Amino acid sequence: MAQLWGGRFTKETDRLVYDFNASIGFDRRLFHEDIEGSMAHVTMLAKQGILTEGERDEILEGLTGIRQDVDAGTIEIDEGCEDIHSFAEAELIRRIGDTGKKLHTGRSRNDQVALDMRLYTRKHVAEVDGLLKDLLAVILAAMEENIGTYMPGFTHLQKAQPTTLAHHYGAYFEMFRRDRQRMADIYERMNYCPLGAGALAGTTYPLDRDYTASLLGFAGPTLNSMDSVSDRDYLIEFLAALSTVMMHLSRFSEEIIIWNSNEYQFVEIDDAYSTGSSIMPQKKNPDIAELVRGKTGRVYGALMSLLTTMKGIPLAYNKDMQEDKELTFDAIDTVEDCLALFTGMLRTMRFRKERMAESAMNGFTNATDAADYLVGKGVPFRDAHGIIGRLVLYCVDKGSSIDRLSLEELQRISDKFEADIYDAISLKTCVEKRLTIGGPGAEAMRTVIEKQKSYLAEESLAERNKTE
Repeated sequence: MAQLWGGRFTKETDRLVYDFNASIGFDRRLFHEDIEGSMAHVTMLAKQGILTEGERDEILEGLTGIRQDVDAGTIEIDEGCEDIHSFAEAELIRRIGDTGKKLHTGRSRNDQVALDMRLYTRKHVAEVDGLLKDLLAVILAAMEENIGTYMPGFTHLQKAQPTTLAHHYGAYFEMFRRDRQRMADIYERMNYCPLGAGALAGTTYPLDRDYTASLLGFAGPTLNSMDSVSDRDYLIEFLAALSTVMMHLSRFSEEIIIWNSNEYQFVEIDDAYSTGSSIMPQKKNPDIAELVRGKTGRVYGALMSLLTTMKGIPLAYNKDMQEDKELTFDAIDTVEDCLALFTGMLRTMRFRKERMAESAMNGFTNATDAADYLVGKGVPFRDAHGIIGRLVLYCVDKGSSIDRLSLEELQRISDKFEADIYDAISLKTCVEKRLTIGGPGAEAMRTVIEKQKSYLAEESLAERNKTE
């Protein structure tokens, strides 16, 4: 059992205890971050005269070789090691001898794993941001193409007022745009380097923590060594933001599932993102949308689990904190997969525009506009509200919609109705009258779309990092 400690102990660790304590099974995914952090650390040690330049070069060459061999598959990460740090250091010593033992000078596994996890998380905050940007581009393209696609807007899942598909999609654009803002906030707040904090109280070696931070692309070093090794706020924030992303995806998925149903028939999901039934040949199931909806609870669970793990931990590092990794890794994998699949499903989905417009007309979504029409004819709004209520009841009994009634029928209920009522309550008029910014009118929507285009033209976190 390869381990980095043992001098204090007089007998071997029980195998079951060792396996229970080991993290190599999951923290092996931090391999590249561990090598990157070690290379920065040894570069700083040489700069400070703690290592010679020759020792630095020998260690850097050894670490580079290990990374290349693991990437090429010529060596396997040894599952017999306690963790990824133990593997990398043991393999380095095996290759270059005693010089490899100097790698850990001025460093603890506590600040080492804190660095690795921060590097890994920072990378995936940027990746999620990029996936969200891809999704927003698909949403915006659909908005631009469907400014005049009329559909019912809902409250309480009841048809309420007419809107457009562009306007409806625009609501989700705002949600996912806020998700990207959260990613940017998390990235900025977490972008400080814990390496050099030691186990909890720093080190007596003259480390240059600012230099190490700059080598690794951080804004600077963390400023309290105890907090450096025990902080998991950035993971909790990230999991909370991922949970919000999944909540938004789940809401959107729920609507697509409803729209895809036989009762609505607003959309047709591409065959590539649907499955059939083993017994019912007519079925075409929205499985991707349903799985996205279902996996939301999985990400919520990771957030609640880490919050619960952290709530009773005294300063500084405690072994409980090892539980952060599997939770975070699974949540990241889940969200990134869901974003990629959902974006593909949305990109290939087709809209049944005539069905949407027909549904808006048959659901009395123009009732409010009919009431406003009467107000324009001098009827007090409360009286107009009552008149339209009776008119809707009449339509329900007759199986008709307001716009299909004859003028004679309308005038039996109120003599204020004139021939211009039909234009006043058409879907086009109902929508186009709503011209204030944020509304569904075509002019307002075009203004918003141009603003969103400018926003999407800005660099993503990943793109920004490449230019810095």
